[in-house]
Amino acid sequence: MDTILRWLTAFGVLTASPAAFAIVFVYGIAWAALGHIDWHGFATLATWIMTLVIQRAEHRDTQAIHAKLDELLRADGGADARLRKIDEKQPEDIESHRKRQR
Repeated sequence: MDTILRWLTAFGVLTASPAAFAIVFVYGIAWAALGHIDWHGFATLATWIMTLVIQRAEHRDTQAIHAKLDELLRADGGADARLRKIDEKQPEDIESHRKRQR
């Protein structure tokens, strides 16, 4: 189960990369070359592209927040150093850590 969770997290990061846009672009070209593109196909491609745009924007925002928080943790000498690496854990582990802190 842990392997699947790690794979899903890695897949989410991959969908925020420029390679994901290239894959959808190549897929759309191949679809058009085979003559299967119609309004439904165009709408599907547009949906995929917008999903990737949203994913990339969310990933960028998350990375910016993490960078800012990392800097704050480095600047505050009393902060728990283990928190700097918490973003490398699985989402379920992070959520259980947050529940323990409440």
